[in-house]
Amino acid sequence: MKGTGRSTLKVDPFSALIGGIGGFVTISILSLLTLWTSNLWIIAPFGASCVLAFGFWDAPLSQPRNIIGGHFISALTGLAMLHLFGDSMWVMAAAVGLAIAFMMLTKTSHPPAGADPIAVILAGSGWSFLFTPVLTGSITIVAMALLINNLDKKRRYPSFWI
Repeated sequence: MKGTGRSTLKVDPFSALIGGIGGFVTISILSLLTLWTSNLWIIAPFGASCVLAFGFWDAPLSQPRNIIGGHFISALTGLAMLHLFGDSMWVMAAAVGLAIAFMMLTKTSHPPAGADPIAVILAGSGWSFLFTPVLTGSITIVAMALLINNLDKKRRYPSFWI
C-alpha cells in the first residue's frame, strides 16, 4: 500500500490551458442551454467527463464511444432499477454496481458515468432523462471535444470511434 513509484503525469501548461478552455466552453454551453430552454442539459458527472475529454483526450476511457455509451448505459441502468425497485440506498448501490459491469461488458467504461445512477435515483428521474440531459449532453461534450482538441496540432481526437 505504500506505493514505490512517482506520478507519470506530465505538466504541459499549453495543454492545461486547452483543457481548461474546453471544460469552460462545454459546461457554459450546457448551462446556457438549460437556462434558455425548459430542459435540463447538465448533470454533475459531465464536469468529470470534461476532465477526461479535454485533459486526457487520448485515454481509452475518454473516447466518444466511452463518453456517450458509458453515460447512456449507466443512466439506463439507473432508470431501470429506479422504476423496477424504487429509490432505496440498496437499489442505488446495485444500480452503480450493475452500471460498472454493463460498461465493462460493452467496452464503454467511462468513470464519470458511474455517478449517473446516483443522479437518476436521487432525482427520481423519468425516462426522458435518458435523452435530455444524458444523451444530448454527452453528445455535446464529444462535439466540443472534437472541435477544441483538434485545434492543437499535437492532439488527435478521437483515438477511436468503435
